Amino acid sequence: MPHVNIKHFPRDFTAEQRERLSEAVTTVVAKHLDTPRGAVSIALEPVPEAEWSDTVVVPEITGREHLLIKTPNYLGNPQENA
Repeated sequence: MPHVNIKHFPRDFTAEQRERLSEAVTTVVAKHLDTPRGAVSIALEPVPEAEWSDTVVVPEITGREHLLIKTPNYLGNPQENA
């Protein structure tokens, strides 16, 4: 049921890093959406830095601020400094 797609700059993850990330995200999503852990799916989607704006910012963030629960600071959000 809940599906989380994490878009990120390309990097290599070890199996241990992938497992720790999966466990952490699953725990938070299951808790806050009151859903079984087994219902959570997670994808890691590498996006080259040169394509970030066209692939992520424009289609996923711009004009969809009402869906965001956190705005990235690179868009000038004064509430986020890190």
